[in-house]
Amino acid sequence: MGTHMNKLDAKKRVSIPAQFRAVLRGDTDNGAALVLRPSHHYPCIEGWPQTVFDRLAKPLDPLDLFRGEHDDMAAALYADACPVESDKEGRIVLPDNLVAHAALTDMVGFFGYGQYFQIWEPEAGQRRVREAREIARARTAARAS
Repeated sequence: MGTHMNKLDAKKRVSIPAQFRAVLRGDTDNGAALVLRPSHHYPCIEGWPQTVFDRLAKPLDPLDLFRGEHDDMAAALYADACPVESDKEGRIVLPDNLVAHAALTDMVGFFGYGQYFQIWEPEAGQRRVREAREIARARTAARAS
């Protein structure tokens, strides 16, 4: 949970916020195993604990490996995913393609989303949170009427 800002260094390393690292450590047997992938919907990076990411793949299990539906879901889930591990200081290296997807420069925002987090260019991430609040308010008002 929460929103945290951290510096992205010239080697594309960034420190995972301490609160997020604690959850990752508690979620894995082998330290902070993490899967990064581009969001399907937004210009940001999603960070998934390995065990949660593995559960996302469960719907693929019953599908025929040689059918288009399996290929499409597998490509959407895995093609741009990247497993990473943090160093002893809690830093990860963000792959170039994901940095470009999220238009990251020298600062990044980590935004908690329950079972995963997103990494945004800070202003874009704050805009997205404001938009999400407005959408949630509108939905609540529509249900109430």
